[in-house]
Amino acid sequence: MLYTQQEVEAHLEKLEGWEFEQGRWIIRKYTFSSFMKGIAFVDEVAAISEAFGHHPYITIDYKVVTLRLTSWDDGGITAVDIKEAQQFNEVYEKSRSNDGPSTL
Repeated sequence: MLYTQQEVEAHLEKLEGWEFEQGRWIIRKYTFSSFMKGIAFVDEVAAISEAFGHHPYITIDYKVVTLRLTSWDDGGITAVDIKEAQQFNEVYEKSRSNDGPSTL
C-alpha cells in the first residue's frame, strides 16, 4: 500500500537520517571512517535487500554511502521501504558502535 506524503513524513520522524525527496524517494547518506567499512556496509545492505526482494539505489563516494529507496510498482513509498530503511539503520548503528566516530 502506497503511503501518503504525511504518512511518509510521520515514519521518517522515527527514522534517523532519512529524508523524503522529490515526493518519490527516501534517501540517507551514511558516513564511515574508511572506504572498506563503507563497502562492508554495502555488503550487508545487499544481503538485507535480497531477503526483502527489494533493492535500493546505492552510490559509493569514498567514505560516504548513499541509499535511495522507492517502490516502483506502487509509485512511491510503502511499508517495505520503511522496514528496509530501519534495518539499514540498525546495521549502521552496529557498525558505528564497533568503529567509533566517523570523519571524512
